[in-house]
Amino acid sequence: MPAARSRAPTRSAATAPPAVDPSPNDVADVSTHFPVDGYRIEESIGYLMKLAFAGLRRNLDRHMSEHALTGVQMLPLLLIACGECRTAAELARINETDAGATTRLLDRLQAKGLLLRQRNAADRRVVHLQLTPAGLALAARIPQAISKS
Repeated sequence: MPAARSRAPTRSAATAPPAVDPSPNDVADVSTHFPVDGYRIEESIGYLMKLAFAGLRRNLDRHMSEHALTGVQMLPLLLIACGECRTAAELARINETDAGATTRLLDRLQAKGLLLRQRNAADRRVVHLQLTPAGLALAARIPQAISKS
């Protein structure tokens, strides 16, 4: 007679315990991710990434200065030209900035003749973004500037 197979008991979805969000006490201890004793900032991944990003931004500023743009001003042009954002709210979300900072940025681009803003007729809170011919021409040069940085 063959031996009976042992099976681990299974739970149906009806009897499974409900999913619970972890409490702050359940979150892994940060000290398990890097040594707390002898911590050196120059070995921190976050710090090194910040330094790399700052260097990239300086290089972008240098390359875009010939077009009277900064690296920060360059990104909206590229995002709009590529169809990644169509409204001021989408741009703020992508840039992780507030509405006020985004408005000031768009003001500068519009003053340079690179951008047009149009309010949505159905919802006046929505502002659609469109590049001018000059904005489109400049956006076409951005990938080259990025590749140099």
